[in-house]
Amino acid sequence: MPAHVPEPVATATPTTDTTDPLARERARLTASRTALRAMRADVEALDIRDVTANWVNAQILERQIGNRIKALADLSDTPLFFGRLDYLHAPGAEEAEGAEGTEGERFYIGRRHVHDADGDPMVIDWRAPVSQPFYRASKKDPMDVALRRRFGYTGGGLTAYEDEHLSDPAEAVVTSRLLQQEIERPRVGPMRDIVATIQPEQDEIVRSGLAGSVCVQGGPGTGKTAVGLHRVAYLLYAHRERLARTGTLVVGPNRSFLHYIEQVLPALGELAVGQATVDDLVAHVEVRGTDDARTALVKGDARMAEVLRRALYAHVTLPTEPVVVVRGSRRWRVAAYELEELVRQLLDRDIRYGAAREALPQRIAHAVLVQMERAGEAPDDRVQDTVARNGAVKAAVKALWPAVDPAKLVLRLLADPEFLAEHAAGLLDEGEQKAVLRTKPARSVKSATWSAADAVLIDEATDLIRRTPSLGHVVLDEAQDLSPMQYRAVGRRCTTGSVTVLGDLAQGTTPWATRSWGEALGHLGKRDAVVEELTAGFRVPTDVIAYASRLLPHIAPGLAPVASVRDAPGLFAVRPADGTDDVLGACRELLAHEGSVGLITADARIPGWAKALTEAGVGYVAPGEETTYDTRLALVPASLAKGLEYDYVVLDEPRAVVDGEPDERTGLRRLYVALTRAVSGLIVTHAAPLPEQLLPN
Repeated sequence: MPAHVPEPVATATPTTDTTDPLARERARLTASRTALRAMRADVEALDIRDVTANWVNAQILERQIGNRIKALADLSDTPLFFGRLDYLHAPGAEEAEGAEGTEGERFYIGRRHVHDADGDPMVIDWRAPVSQPFYRASKKDPMDVALRRRFGYTGGGLTAYEDEHLSDPAEAVVTSRLLQQEIERPRVGPMRDIVATIQPEQDEIVRSGLAGSVCVQGGPGTGKTAVGLHRVAYLLYAHRERLARTGTLVVGPNRSFLHYIEQVLPALGELAVGQATVDDLVAHVEVRGTDDARTALVKGDARMAEVLRRALYAHVTLPTEPVVVVRGSRRWRVAAYELEELVRQLLDRDIRYGAAREALPQRIAHAVLVQMERAGEAPDDRVQDTVARNGAVKAAVKALWPAVDPAKLVLRLLADPEFLAEHAAGLLDEGEQKAVLRTKPARSVKSATWSAADAVLIDEATDLIRRTPSLGHVVLDEAQDLSPMQYRAVGRRCTTGSVTVLGDLAQGTTPWATRSWGEALGHLGKRDAVVEELTAGFRVPTDVIAYASRLLPHIAPGLAPVASVRDAPGLFAVRPADGTDDVLGACRELLAHEGSVGLITADARIPGWAKALTEAGVGYVAPGEETTYDTRLALVPASLAKGLEYDYVVLDEPRAVVDGEPDERTGLRRLYVALTRAVSGLIVTHAAPLPEQLLPN
């Protein structure tokens, strides 16, 4: 694979030298940027005053135009194209987004489509079918590609290119140096896209269809989060109209994580994807309290869904008295046995509680209309609606099928031992019932001290009463930490859509952490989802992942360790630390390198380290906040490290990380997460003895 790497330049300078391949590619980049600016200018110049019927349409169109202008932004430090494909034969015109191919057609692959003044494509969107061989073509299956060219950049300037002659059997297969450089490029600021480095096994997941749900099991550094985000971008490209109607959502474990990933989709031109945590989805009440592990474990158990269903439908009673409707001089009587039949029919239909309650007065009114017709009258739908609003009918509905507030239902269930015992019989034992009961009864929903697990129960009760609207597609990241009830909360938001589940069973750090993906997918309501496993590690250096993998037999014995594909072993050291100065010294040592640095420590040690860093004059940011070129150190509690990544990491006191969790297995999983946040180097410092699971056999 020949590589052509001249001296790095800050910007791509146009040239008329047609004999220099790099100069020609720089000229192409300049022309493509000019075309993108022209596309943006055309949108900015649109005059919609004469094409909108009213102000509502005008507002909608203005918002759409505004989003289009944002999507066409030319980011000076982001390559407009990163690859080139030279085909042996012309692909179909529709595959090239309107290109009319000829033999030996050439396509430049980039983050978004760019066309010239005549409408001919200058850059092809990476999601287009014609771009797929850039990610999947190989010597064994060249996919009709003669040459694949990768480009290297410094900032926004094109500085190198590298060719693979896929149709030439004589050329040896070697690892792409530009690909390795892009993967190992220092990270400062938020997470960036991997559109230039997507691997074949990742691309298969990214381009899988909208109709099917996918679960991705991936160890540290396998790119599962990036795969999930790029899958959203691909689905929005392939099914834009449908997803524009139904919506897409990315669900992450915490706000720090969402802040870290929030720039990936906008960089790919996608601005309309929502982001939320599970707590955001179920925010029916203000959460001010916490549960101990035992209580949270029971509240998060899937059996609570049946307890809630029983408690809700216990409000429905069978009639003992008839309903008498008076209209003018006539009295119409619906007997108790007829009312009972109507109630039982609604119960048997298994529709939402609230929908059934709304249907009951109409059914009672219909029974009255049948009597009217038998008596020779000719009532219409307006009469039926009037009867349904009759005072006697409304009173009967209130008695037989009363309105229920979901928060009040949960509050009563958790505060009334007899009510709980009645509806948890055969589901929860006495110890489990005692664990969820409140020690101090609350006077009202507003005054109650709700926990995060309580909010999930209220969300379940809310859905039993009124169906939760479904989105078109949901990406659920770090899913291994969710409880069964939390899975249900996410699942009911994609009942008619699909889901991409991302996680690593070895990184589950909650007492209710997922034991198997099959079980998790069952709680989500997506038992037919395909489970894919990513085992190639692109982010974590070889020596670092090998050290962390010593924990796998103790935390997830069934999982295969991640195999790092990085050529460089990475900086790695385990050092005794006599005090603060040794750890600060390790931080300063890593800050001497280019890129971000994370100081990860047990949560209880964060205040002490915040004070020590301040006194030492070392600036730092909190997890999820953007590191900058002036402040490249992040102080990270171990509980918030999941999903984040730094070029270099100092891991302070592994024993304290383990001891900070309620049990050893959870502590070792937390340690596994902390050990695998580094991209280029890791220094482990410790005064206490290391956990024995980290010692060599």
